[in-house]
Amino acid sequence: MKLKRIGHIAIRVTDLDRAVHFYHNLGMTVVWKDPDWAYLKAGEDGLALLSPSYQHAGPHFGFVFSDRAEIQSAYDRLKAEGADVREIHDHRDGTASFYGKDPDGNWFEYLYEPTAIKQPARTTP
Repeated sequence: MKLKRIGHIAIRVTDLDRAVHFYHNLGMTVVWKDPDWAYLKAGEDGLALLSPSYQHAGPHFGFVFSDRAEIQSAYDRLKAEGADVREIHDHRDGTASFYGKDPDGNWFEYLYEPTAIKQPARTTP
């Protein structure tokens, strides 16, 4: 198993539109914006902004893999070791991931990111 990089962090924000505007003005590119979350990038590094209504995940950091099989292998190994991990989900953009908790209760995500991600049309704030 080889981590490609720490690819993103996800933080809670109280006002999604305000946060998107703020980080966009810092120079980040808006990649995805839904009513309850947004994803911005600075080069290869990502920032997920989670609104108060976003329920699928909380604040976390994400490790990126470039091979889908590595996600399954990591999931199987962590689960066999008794780690607190959630099921793997395939996402609409071609990625796949699962969430888990470290021994101190911090959330992490293992994310498969293919070389060519199918990205939606960009939305500006």
